[in-house]
Amino acid sequence: MAFSDKVLDLFQNFYKAKLLQLTHFLKDIRHSFRFYASARPEFDLIVIGGGSGGLAAAKEAAELGAKVAVFDFIVPSARSLKWGLEGEAVQDARSYGFQFPKMESLKHNWKGLRETVQNHIKSINWVTKIELRDKRVEYINSMGVFHDPYTIEAKIKNEWKTFKAKYFLISVGGRPKYPDIPGAELGISSDEVFGLENAPGKTLIIGAGYVGVECAGFLKGLGYDITVMVRSVVLRAFDQQMAKLVTESMVAKGVRFLHKCVPTSIERSNGKMLLVKWIDETREEGCDEFQTVLFAIGREACIRALRLDKAGVSVVADGDKIETINEQTNVPHIYAVGDVLYKKPDLTQVAIHAGKLLARRLFAKSTVLMDYDNIATTIFTPLEYGSVGLCEETAIERYGEDNIEIYHAYYKPTEFFIPQKTNAHCYLKVVAKRGNQQKVLGMHFVGPQAGEVIQGFSAAIKCNLTVDNLRNTVGIHPAIAEEFSRINLTKRLAKDPFPVASNS
Repeated sequence: MAFSDKVLDLFQNFYKAKLLQLTHFLKDIRHSFRFYASARPEFDLIVIGGGSGGLAAAKEAAELGAKVAVFDFIVPSARSLKWGLEGEAVQDARSYGFQFPKMESLKHNWKGLRETVQNHIKSINWVTKIELRDKRVEYINSMGVFHDPYTIEAKIKNEWKTFKAKYFLISVGGRPKYPDIPGAELGISSDEVFGLENAPGKTLIIGAGYVGVECAGFLKGLGYDITVMVRSVVLRAFDQQMAKLVTESMVAKGVRFLHKCVPTSIERSNGKMLLVKWIDETREEGCDEFQTVLFAIGREACIRALRLDKAGVSVVADGDKIETINEQTNVPHIYAVGDVLYKKPDLTQVAIHAGKLLARRLFAKSTVLMDYDNIATTIFTPLEYGSVGLCEETAIERYGEDNIEIYHAYYKPTEFFIPQKTNAHCYLKVVAKRGNQQKVLGMHFVGPQAGEVIQGFSAAIKCNLTVDNLRNTVGIHPAIAEEFSRINLTKRLAKDPFPVASNS
């Protein structure tokens, strides 16, 4: 495509976006006339669903003086739990002089852990309800569905009642998907792991996204036999070089991976065991027995029962996501946040931040919009992977390989020296644009406490961080985050990025 064509294409896209915004603005004005011409509503804002973003919006709106109700037909739950890795801690402790019995004699108390986690979730739910009450948010434990664009109805004490609001916010979250195979009902999802009465034992995890590998990591850390079935690639949505390092580090800890395989059936075998059959990419069949089968093949938004058609809200082709502009649906007074959004990150903190900003725009005349670019995230595998910005593949696709510079290095964390742990998978990467400034487009880190390392750099990238900024930063020694300030090798130089055996 010629340069002039690209410029013309950019202008056309720009004016299309502006025209769409103007259309929404005019619809909003039309809604205001219709709204005030009807009966006065009970609420300024009704939140449909107890998703994290909706609850955050409800509390923020109430703080700003709005009258708010939350219709939540599922008790609010904790979505983010950081899995412990007690087994590795015990092994490392020996290197520091602590004495333990043989590892074989150590046993994990699953029921004790289950009770602790369940109590923790209950406490979060209780605190959430108390916060809503203190902020005078009306919490209604019932499913709200649309009756028309300005009204929802809910069944309360066996009686259907209607409720009106100036604004509606859809925040029903998502639920795990299950495959369409015989015996799928015998499996569980990540939501149900800590509902198991007994230890999961030998477990097959079907799916290798972040939920799948996180579950595999923490269950292996507790001492269970773990296999992960991978349909395509591990962590498909992430930088594939980093994903490979995560996979290799898990294999080194004893996690088994079945690559390019899909399940075909599950059936009971010998009482407590489950016989799982699968085929690989060559159509060759395989099978094995497991005590637990855990599905981690993605989530779907819970919007099908909301009767969105009654409100005129459009959904994307597959029917389980809503496309929005700045969280606003095609119906001006109806908004959405969280897992229900089309092509937006399915992350709790993203939904919470978007919900708060939306409430401020609706009730405090704020103009600050949610920025969905350069959002940091971390995969909590035994060796964590934190990232922010573009992965190497996306950067090359977007800007061309000749316009991208990849800085990279292996490193050895200080805490790896005494236990003599391998640093074969401890690696970092900085994706930058070539040129004088070398603007940083993405940062990737595999190693201990990756989430803590990458958090601050996400703010720096939003402030147009450059490679020179990194190099001119004095690192904190011996913190592992300082490795980003020591980058000097690029893939283009083709030099060995592995460090010498020192801690300097």
